[in-house]
Amino acid sequence: MLPLERRTKILDVLYKQKKITTNELEKLLGVSACTIRNDLRKLEEDGLVERSHGGAVIPQSIQQNFSFSKRQLINKQEKDIICQKALDFIHNGSTIIIDASSTCLTLAKYLRDFERLMVVTNGIYTAIELKDNPNINVILTGGIVRPKSGSLEGLLAKNLINQINADIIFVSAQGFTLEEGLTDFNLHECELKKLMMSKAKKVVALLDYLKIDRNSTASFARSNQVDVIITDAKAPAHCLEKYRQAGIEVIVCE
Repeated sequence: MLPLERRTKILDVLYKQKKITTNELEKLLGVSACTIRNDLRKLEEDGLVERSHGGAVIPQSIQQNFSFSKRQLINKQEKDIICQKALDFIHNGSTIIIDASSTCLTLAKYLRDFERLMVVTNGIYTAIELKDNPNINVILTGGIVRPKSGSLEGLLAKNLINQINADIIFVSAQGFTLEEGLTDFNLHECELKKLMMSKAKKVVALLDYLKIDRNSTASFARSNQVDVIITDAKAPAHCLEKYRQAGIEVIVCE
């Protein structure tokens, strides 16, 4: 394998996992630790990775600018089973809020069989997904479009959300811990998510295993504000048990 091919493979894995060890890369690529270290050094010089003790992570600046389409492909299978389980919390005639995350876009794709549903979202792609369904009333918040994500934020979005009273909100995040709660990297979107959560009777967090026991830049919800976490079977069991002991309903999708 040529160096360029090898480094491309390293980036592909990092885009999915967000961090990886040198040992994992050795096994995956069948090359020496010295070769891996040289590859990571070159990628760091190019600003594409950040070397850590024993491996590498994606720099926060790059995580913030992942294209929405690329984020949709990360852990697609896990997102599918999580969102299918989330349907148990939705009933005909409900008013629900859905954030602009790629996970919640997946949820939107499963809403086609509901009737008299009102969906409030700050996600342009989510609204487009639902726009042709005659049984769903879609309210798009308005606001300033954030590049690459298709999310809306700002004063216009806040003004609309302030007029809504919802039965339930579905949110995702970059990470969740008991100490920091739900966290994400965009401060403006975090502020809007705080407001959205305050307008719903129940908060359901849709978090694949990579988001469990992780933190990002800013917190938008304390752990005691989260009623339900739906995750997949790869999530660390010891963390999930701590969440249950803290009073959060945790659902693991097999």
